[in-house]
Amino acid sequence: MTQYLDFEKPLAEIEGKAEELRALARANEEMDIEAEAAALDLKAGQLLEDLYKDLTPWRKCQVARHPERPHCKDYISALFTEFTPLAGDRNFADDLAVMGGLARFNDQPVMVIGHEKGSDTKSRIERNFGMARPEGYRKAIRLMQMADKFGLPVITLVDTPGAYPGKGAEERGQSEAIARSTEACLQIGVPLVSIVIGEGGSGGAVAFASANRVAMLEHSVYSVITPEGCASILWKDAEKMREAAQALRLTAKDLAELGVVDHVIEEPKGGAHRDADTAIQAVGETIQQLLNELKAMDGPALIKDRQQKYLDLGSKGLAA
Repeated sequence: MTQYLDFEKPLAEIEGKAEELRALARANEEMDIEAEAAALDLKAGQLLEDLYKDLTPWRKCQVARHPERPHCKDYISALFTEFTPLAGDRNFADDLAVMGGLARFNDQPVMVIGHEKGSDTKSRIERNFGMARPEGYRKAIRLMQMADKFGLPVITLVDTPGAYPGKGAEERGQSEAIARSTEACLQIGVPLVSIVIGEGGSGGAVAFASANRVAMLEHSVYSVITPEGCASILWKDAEKMREAAQALRLTAKDLAELGVVDHVIEEPKGGAHRDADTAIQAVGETIQQLLNELKAMDGPALIKDRQQKYLDLGSKGLAA
């Protein structure tokens, strides 16, 4: 059953009426309602297109968080073969909010790492809703260093509201682990491609996305803080999240203009959650395109390219 977002309620009513008509027809074969149902389908399709034509930043946040949006596990299952998960940070524990391992992408050996939010209540709790603890970032560091040692490109899939801010995580060195993971991204001598597939939240995302090439799905978001958190700090009112989302410039379009993101991946009409297969295929094509761009660079050139990318951020605004 489709889960509708708040702004999709008019769409839910139309699609619901069409389904009711078809249910009646299934119960009574003599009824001919197909023409009426088809008209409702046409109306729903147009409304869906209108709703998603020009989403506000806050609505994009809602779409990026949609529970039916494909997650890291879905992308790995569809795009990678021979995936061999690697677990643990060799120090404390295995953090299920971060999954990663060796795999083949279009028959090329790679290391894939990503945040996994989970798909139902049980898995979301196990995965801590994609919020990694220090051991998750230390696992990512271990995998990036392994990839560097064996000359494997690294692909990261970012989807987290942010690093977990709990007491235990802070006691085990959360900020240090995030910093070390960001450092590892900048220092490995192999191609590093990062895709923001949902939420890119604060340092928890930067620790995976300090890459040679960063791409975002059209309705994903990437920001230093959630709109609710920003509103609570600036206006002392979390209900100002719409204004905060606008001010944060967290959409893929904004970030491409700022030079933070190199490529925006178009989503199917109605968002990735309405046609996961098409969205996943588009991500796969983009990953291959970005890897091809980096193919000719050796280790030192890749490191220099990556570091220069971040040194140059903001230079457009300074020049202006």
